[in-house]
Amino acid sequence: MSDAAVTVVYVAVFETREAPVSELRRAELGQFLKTRRARLTPEDFGMPAGLRRRTPGLRREELALLAGVGVSWYTWLEQGREINVSTQVLDALAHTLRLDRAERWHMYVLAEAVPVSVTAKRCPVTQPLTEILSALDPLPAVVVNARSDILAKNDAHTDLFRYWHSLPCIHQNTLWCVLTEPTARDKFPQYDQEVPYLVARYRANYARHVGDSDWEEDIRRLSSLSTDFAELWSRHEVAEFQSRTWTFIHPAAGPLTFTTNELQVYANQDARITVYTPADDETRKHLPLTRD
Repeated sequence: MSDAAVTVVYVAVFETREAPVSELRRAELGQFLKTRRARLTPEDFGMPAGLRRRTPGLRREELALLAGVGVSWYTWLEQGREINVSTQVLDALAHTLRLDRAERWHMYVLAEAVPVSVTAKRCPVTQPLTEILSALDPLPAVVVNARSDILAKNDAHTDLFRYWHSLPCIHQNTLWCVLTEPTARDKFPQYDQEVPYLVARYRANYARHVGDSDWEEDIRRLSSLSTDFAELWSRHEVAEFQSRTWTFIHPAAGPLTFTTNELQVYANQDARITVYTPADDETRKHLPLTRD
């Protein structure tokens, strides 16, 4: 084999290798910082806008000045270079970028300033956990992991979403159920307001699993199947849990409105129980829903 052929083979192998997890995490951090910087303007800090800008938001040098860090250092950080980041510097960036608590935590995780998880495998559902779910009936309740996989659910949850899918459900994942169901907007009136929140929570959880093959494949497939997900994912928005009020259109009972709450499963930090509590008397009187 000639030297040129050897070089071509080497380049092909090198270009198709999987990037190390640390490299993917740094790239994710860089993209996140760019989107947060783009939200701000010089006027937000009492600075003149200056000359016409080709892109929205603060320039890198402006942010670096405001945060008290070097321009080159901050540029390298956005570029995903391997550099040391102290907690003090992250605090300064968080303050300057006006990050909320969820965004601040997300940045720390991506910068590996807090422990990160190395796997997203499904956690076991124990008998006590199953009994807790059953005891919550007639309140719909489901156990999900950080990736929104459904690990277990009670009968009330099954009844609530019995008629949700117009196509076979093969993923058993709450995010997939919303984003890939063609009739989701008809059955979930708050779709446009709540899906951004669901994706933002998914992104916040992803920070601990950057590079995990299951997560990366889910993101790739959701991006190809759902334009809503692809657009929302590009925003790099993150959110922590907030109690929400959701209405679902049930074919037999009509509109049912619930308030969601979560219980952490401390035996596995990746799992949580989501409980749907009636938000009004009309919903409460329909529970338990008639079982076929």
